[in-house]
Amino acid sequence: MKTNQFFKNEALDALSGNWGKAVLLTIIYIFLVGLFTGPATYQTVEMQSYIQENAHNVRQAASLMQDPMYQALSRRMNGTSGLMTLVNILLIMPLSVGYANAMRKLLVNRDVELVPTAFHIAFENYWHKVWTMLWMSILIGLWSLLLLIPGIIKAFSYAMTPYIIEENPELSCTEAIHRSRMMMRGHKFDLFWLILSFIGWGFLCLLTAGIGFFWLIPYMETAQAAFYEEVKADYALNGGLY
Repeated sequence: MKTNQFFKNEALDALSGNWGKAVLLTIIYIFLVGLFTGPATYQTVEMQSYIQENAHNVRQAASLMQDPMYQALSRRMNGTSGLMTLVNILLIMPLSVGYANAMRKLLVNRDVELVPTAFHIAFENYWHKVWTMLWMSILIGLWSLLLLIPGIIKAFSYAMTPYIIEENPELSCTEAIHRSRMMMRGHKFDLFWLILSFIGWGFLCLLTAGIGFFWLIPYMETAQAAFYEEVKADYALNGGLY
């Protein structure tokens, strides 16, 4: 397995001269995520604030549930959360596939048309991408019900799925997830270590009021794409078997 620095250097080489387009794509992606998840987050915070202000013990909290204002806030929060969940499934999930693969195409093919590429990938073979990402999320969620750690392990195990379904559209969702699991055998900690190696940059981005994340996120995504290319080659070298 190549070193983290190798993957980072590959990412920096691909991004050289293309930072503007990478940052633009990241801004658009984050804007859409915030636009469609922000309302639900805001109403959840509003509900929590209302409870904290009006309930100071268990008895008061129980009676608060009968309060018309609480019930109105609850209905609005549940309705918004349901709508945002649907939008997340139908828009954000396929866009995440598009974003990841746009950075991979920049790395592999030097395809610099990042924004059109990301949206083209997201909506090509659309329902297959939606179903695969949804099923992957459900599986991770089910593993997380056991304990947090199994859910995290499975998230790393399935992490190559967005690349696999784009490169291998003939695979079913379960086959794509299974292939990711096979690719990541013995490499889950490698990916964890790669992500962890960016933590210093993450702290520096916080000092910029979060603006630095517009550069860090494409850097990390491109490095992860380089990681995918490495585990894909290793998987092929072993004949798809471990």
